[in-house]
Amino acid sequence: MDAPMAMIEKNQDTRETAAVTVEGISMHYPGGVHALEDICLSIPRGKMTAFLGPSGCGKTTLLKIIAGLLEPSSGDVFVNGKKTTAPGPERAFVFQDFALLPWANVLRNVAFGLELRGRKKGEREEIARKFIAQTGLTGFEHHYPHQLSGGMRQRAGLARALVINAEILLMDEPFSAVDEQMRRKLQEDLLSLLAVENKTVIFVTHSIEEAVYLADQTVILSPRPGRIAKIVSTDLHSDLTPDQIRRDRRYLDMVDEIWGGLKQYLE
Repeated sequence: MDAPMAMIEKNQDTRETAAVTVEGISMHYPGGVHALEDICLSIPRGKMTAFLGPSGCGKTTLLKIIAGLLEPSSGDVFVNGKKTTAPGPERAFVFQDFALLPWANVLRNVAFGLELRGRKKGEREEIARKFIAQTGLTGFEHHYPHQLSGGMRQRAGLARALVINAEILLMDEPFSAVDEQMRRKLQEDLLSLLAVENKTVIFVTHSIEEAVYLADQTVILSPRPGRIAKIVSTDLHSDLTPDQIRRDRRYLDMVDEIWGGLKQYLE
């Protein structure tokens, strides 16, 4: 078999076994901003992948391209082996700023995706209540976003993403707007929730500690134009509980290793 044919078959195998495959993605914004350059990446199914890198390296741009919210200048995105250029029901986006409807209570906010899909009110509210309970919001179904803390609003945003039963959750720094104590609690809650809900998660963060704590693999991007500098296996969940991870020597070593690679971009 000649080399080009072998490469085509290898790429096809990768696309079919991965949740998301990114091939040769580059992004040029109007005005000359070169955000991403030749990103090639495989996102394993049922795992959490973190995007980490200096500010402006294109992490959120890459996430939005995978979500189908932005069209890249070149390259392709494959979801479950199929090329995609638009949002789809297999992907749900959790925004940094919660993006809740201010005029709707928690129950309607969480059920909103099902409402858009034409599900009957009783059915969608029953499903929404399940995820409201799973995200610790029982008792707040009839509260409005302005009546909730930042952490509670983010839980509602996560519940809304989960309720549509998407296979892939795309999370853009979802915990950056809350204080450190709440951030840690939400991280623990997310790990506990994902132990029940088998999802593929792609997670943008600026925090090395958060990436190592949450992710199975961490993709480190270089400064703009963002290129993949390194992919680090950060999977500590197979033999440690969430409470044990931060005390484990491997966690501390991984944080130091990633910091050692990132700090060169700040000098």
